[in-house]
Amino acid sequence: MGTLSKLRRMVLRENVSVREAARRLHISRNTAKRWLAEPEMVQPTYPQRVTSPGLLDAYKEKLDLWLKADSHRGKRERRSIGSYFESIRSMGFTGSKNLVYDYCRSWKQEQANAPRHAGFVPLSFELGEAFQFDWSCEYVVIGGLRRRLEVAHTKLAASRAYVLAAYFTQSHEMLFDAHTRAFTVLGGIPKRGIYDNMRTAVDTVGKGKERSVNARFESMTGHYLFEAEFCNRAAGWEKGRVEKNVQDRRRHIWREAAEKRWNSLAELNTWLVQACQDSWSELTHPDWPELTVADVLQDERTRLMQLPKAFDGYVEQPARVTATSLIHFQRNRYSVPCEWVNSVVSLRAYPEFLRVVSVHGDMVDLVRSFERDQTFYDWQHYISLIERKPGALRNGAPFKTMPEPLQELQRQLLKNPGGDRVMAQVLSAVPLHGLDAVLAAIQIALQAGRVSAEHVLNTLAHLKDQSRPMTMGEVQTQLTLQTPPLANVTRYDSLRNSDMEAGHVQ
Repeated sequence: MGTLSKLRRMVLRENVSVREAARRLHISRNTAKRWLAEPEMVQPTYPQRVTSPGLLDAYKEKLDLWLKADSHRGKRERRSIGSYFESIRSMGFTGSKNLVYDYCRSWKQEQANAPRHAGFVPLSFELGEAFQFDWSCEYVVIGGLRRRLEVAHTKLAASRAYVLAAYFTQSHEMLFDAHTRAFTVLGGIPKRGIYDNMRTAVDTVGKGKERSVNARFESMTGHYLFEAEFCNRAAGWEKGRVEKNVQDRRRHIWREAAEKRWNSLAELNTWLVQACQDSWSELTHPDWPELTVADVLQDERTRLMQLPKAFDGYVEQPARVTATSLIHFQRNRYSVPCEWVNSVVSLRAYPEFLRVVSVHGDMVDLVRSFERDQTFYDWQHYISLIERKPGALRNGAPFKTMPEPLQELQRQLLKNPGGDRVMAQVLSAVPLHGLDAVLAAIQIALQAGRVSAEHVLNTLAHLKDQSRPMTMGEVQTQLTLQTPPLANVTRYDSLRNSDMEAGHVQ
């Protein structure tokens, strides 16, 4: 009806030709003439199209069987839609892959919207008996960028007290740190921990309750002395209390966190702990309405095992130091002391830093970054190398990160011949006297207008002497005085008189 009314308005009122009106409305000229010839405005009729069987109709029954079977399997064991397409194509299907994708999506949507008739048995836990653990994905703004976070949820099954901890990944070191944080805040360790079949804990899932537990995860459970229990496949209701916690906290805590701007992940985690503790006093316990979660937690803490020494939950791997004194870790590069060049070191990954251990046992800690394709230099790692190759100072990439007083001194020294060697002498004083003392001496030298290594080193020595004045009590010697001197003038007069008498006699 809309096309016909537009046609009549264009031709009969706006004086548009039939040819032009048909072109604008994307209809044939003959159709336009036939419609305009009608004495009254009548809805145009179209011949009934005979629907032919679809290309996918013969295979829908087979797809339904496959989809229903996969719905009862774990996520890791389900077939992809692409494999469905390849299977029916081998049976003679000639349609496109999009037909299979659209049908599978609509089938899953219908199953998701279908009413559920399965019932569940309510669970009950004793105080101190168990906790439940799960991960969720949230988004907040950190450092001006919207970041995806993996959030660890740890919830006591009896008191309902919970702890949240945010990380950038779900790797082993994050999992270990989440347990340590949660046990510290909750005040102890329950007897059991209930998990799903997450990859950081379970290597392979067997029949029934058979599980091949990851060695790293098992070492953590052995340290904290609790039993790990894993749910059946696709049975999230077995840890339903932490599953519900994910949804509840998303509506409350994470809604508030998403409205804020965070400078760092550590700042966010500090706020999360406080937010969790504040909510304990506001939430009513479902089993005892007259009590809050905080009230029940006080009783449950008496049933928890005391927290031992924190588990040293790092992930270790070997790393080779390149000729430029760099190591590679997760698509980033970090500098290490240049004495370790071309050697194999031990790299221990923690949630917030990396610890590198040399073959001789020397250690250095590096700030960990979760960005990609970045290089992080510490110019102090290259001081000993610069002493042998001072010419590399002029364009050395690590030395562009030096503090401003050192960079200003370098700019002035490099104006003169041999300035790179003089600068190398100043840098060699950093390991001996410390960075703060060297920076203070450089600032004094710059203010005095004398930029030389001798002036900086002399100023540094003067500052060091002034910082620790020596007293007489600190002077030590092995000599002792047996007879202290006495001010006896009478003895002097007697000696003088005897000399005068002797001269008179002569």
